[in-house]
Amino acid sequence: MNIRSLTRGDGVVIGAAVLLFIASFLDLYSVDGAPDSLDLPSLWASGPVLLGVVLAGIIGAALVVVAHGLPQVPKVAGLDLGQFGVAFTVFAAWSALGNIFDPAGGADNFGGSGDGPDAGAGLILALVATLVMAAAAVATPLVPALKGALLPAARPAAPQPYGAQPPGGYGYPGAQQPASFGGQPQPGQPGQPGQPFAGGQPQPGQPAQPPAGDFSPFWFAVPVPRPLFPEDGSPTPIAELAPGTWYLAVEQRGPSLVAQTQDGRRGVLQDTSGIQRG
Repeated sequence: MNIRSLTRGDGVVIGAAVLLFIASFLDLYSVDGAPDSLDLPSLWASGPVLLGVVLAGIIGAALVVVAHGLPQVPKVAGLDLGQFGVAFTVFAAWSALGNIFDPAGGADNFGGSGDGPDAGAGLILALVATLVMAAAAVATPLVPALKGALLPAARPAAPQPYGAQPPGGYGYPGAQQPASFGGQPQPGQPGQPGQPFAGGQPQPGQPAQPPAGDFSPFWFAVPVPRPLFPEDGSPTPIAELAPGTWYLAVEQRGPSLVAQTQDGRRGVLQDTSGIQRG
């Protein structure tokens, strides 16, 4: 599970789930004029509240977060886990609203006092938590502000030349680093690492040729998972770029970028909106 693929909306869902868990230990209802020594039950004492509000909300939040953190979301009966999670959170909010109007399950007269119990602090806080949770789960795919990455991608120390290994490893641990574009070749070893990018032996006294155009390779990260397509124009993606990982842009083709993945594969990133440059 890649936590860097979680969104701000997922962060709101997680926070609401924590608030719901805390609320479950508070009072289910309150009674006017009740003595201080009276031990009022928590949300865990009521089966309908426990199952329909607390557990439904926490399970729904977990499904939403796990669905966004997995590279491939499993499906059940044709629906992915995220959709099930959203349904659970909406159901929990609806159940909490119903229990607000009847916190004691039909007990109109508490202890002979003649006054029915009111919703306790735990039930009110649970209603707030489930409403926030359901709203965030439903709105995250629709609101751009909630679709942003929850954790920003770690910035590299400095952009490296094309073909070099960035700090901390770029997917080539222990591999020999080839020289940057225009570097000096090793005598008698054409085509081996250490040769100039264009390959071949330069003539004595001939300067290395700069890359065409003004494009310079740079590191970048994507805000959301995006497909990487083959350079030959095939519609089938060869990889998926994940948030929180730095990739190397080696060429620009109109609005698209030719990117290199950690395992050395190259492809075209067609959607470059919102990318973070290193």
